[in-house]
Order: sequence, then C-alpha cells, then structure tokens
Amino acid sequence: MAAEAHKLAIFRGLLKFKSNQQKIWGVLIFLSIVTTIEVVLGIIKPEALLVSFLKMKILNWIFIILTLVKAYYIAWDFMHVRDEKSGLKNAIVLPLLILIPYLAFILLVEAVYIFDVMNSGFVAWNF
Repeated sequence: MAAEAHKLAIFRGLLKFKSNQQKIWGVLIFLSIVTTIEVVLGIIKPEALLVSFLKMKILNWIFIILTLVKAYYIAWDFMHVRDEKSGLKNAIVLPLLILIPYLAFILLVEAVYIFDVMNSGFVAWNF
C-alpha cells in the first residue's frame, strides 16, 4: 500500500511521520512509555496514590486509565479503526463507552458487598 493510503499522524495530528514504519515505531515507543509508567508505579506504589477515591485507590484508577489509553491506541492505529467510516467507528466505540463503565460499576458494587459480608463475620474468609 502507498504511504498516502494511511494517515501518518498520531495524537490528533500533533506528531506526523514520513512513513508507516516510522509511525509504527512511534506508536510502539508511546505504548512502551505508558507500560513502563505502569510497571514503575506498580513497583514503587507511592503512598500519595494509595488514598481511596470512589472506593478504590487512586493508583488503581491510574492503572485502569493507562490500560484504556493503550487499548485505544492499539485499536486506533494497529487495527486501523481510524481509517473506517464513522458508522463502523461508532458501532465499535459507543458500546465500549457504555459497557466498560457499566462493568466497572458492577464489579465495584459486588466487591464492596463481598468485602462487607466477609468483614462483618457472616462468612469466614475461606479463599
């Protein structure tokens, strides 16, 4: 394919590349930086980020957000979602915008319930 067939910019046009190979390396470097930040935060676990916010530690929120950023760029650039028509983009993105927060809500509510049941002594911690 010709280099003109694909958009050679990332971050909404802030970074532009001359070839597809350069773009792949640029996105790989970006994803590597995000992963490195996640690993360093997971190893260090700064005390300031262990404060609870919406019943979950801020550090966990950072992990979730960085993981979603990586998933977005993998789908957008490597799976070429950016080159599709708006109808297909919406068919992919809109259910995710609805289902991911809904799943997170269900997981958080159930986790709080299980913790309360185990913590109050109705059921022993057997796992």
